Amino acid sequence: MERPAFRMSGFIAVVGILVLAAIGLVIIFATARGSDAAIAVSVTSVACSWALVVSLVATGFTVVNPNDAQVVQFFGRYVGSIRAAGFHWTWPLTAKRRVTLRVRNFETARLKVSDADGNPVEIAAVVVWRVVDSARAAFAVDDHVEYVAVQSEAAVRHMATSYPYEAHDSGRASLRDSSVVSEELTLELRERVELAGVEVLESRTTHLAYAPEIAQAMLARQQASAIVSARFKIVEGAVGMVSNALDRLRDEHVVDLDEERKAQMVANLLVVLCGDRAVQPVVNTGSLYS
Repeated sequence: MERPAFRMSGFIAVVGILVLAAIGLVIIFATARGSDAAIAVSVTSVACSWALVVSLVATGFTVVNPNDAQVVQFFGRYVGSIRAAGFHWTWPLTAKRRVTLRVRNFETARLKVSDADGNPVEIAAVVVWRVVDSARAAFAVDDHVEYVAVQSEAAVRHMATSYPYEAHDSGRASLRDSSVVSEELTLELRERVELAGVEVLESRTTHLAYAPEIAQAMLARQQASAIVSARFKIVEGAVGMVSNALDRLRDEHVVDLDEERKAQMVANLLVVLCGDRAVQPVVNTGSLYS
């Protein structure tokens, strides 16, 4: 799990190096009153000591960019992470690894899978994610970016096989129900990538279509279903209109119709209301029976 690493301002560490340098100069001047050999030995020892200290201290400097984290390791041991942006100094002789905490997008390739009904479909999705635990992202998986990509494609494939492309039964979800599919895909991805310290913010399908080999047949099927549904609505409305017309004619005593005349009137009205072409009226100059 991620934990904060020891850190202090890098500018304070720079001031400390300058103070050490000043102390070294003071020691050199203090020993300058001795013999030439003593001065040479003192200057050499002070210079070597100062250079060694500065080299060790300098290994602790690090710069953290906004919305980044530095994972700090001391000889292979994880000692913490630095999230605050700026110039910092931490333990010397440590290795620092940059892990970005920025929000990222990943779009899967167009995957060809079989839906719940066995129909081949093409599907693609976009995943919005970010790192929330830099330690897990650095050490739990080999490459957290590649891990998210692979798990995203696996989740999209699994989701596509769980739903049909189009629901023919009422109350059954389908791949075309974007809200339901996106919510389930997001929840599944969150469980898959939690190991890598990654949080999935959102996921949505960006492409959904039948595979080319069955696209034409499925299009004809959809058109036929749409025509049947439209005809059903038209007939339902026409029957209601005819029934309303007969009731008004009877209630307002406009004309008294026997059963045979009612049947003829119903047939004529249904032809007018349900026909998909303009109706040509025929004027009958005689009676219904001649």
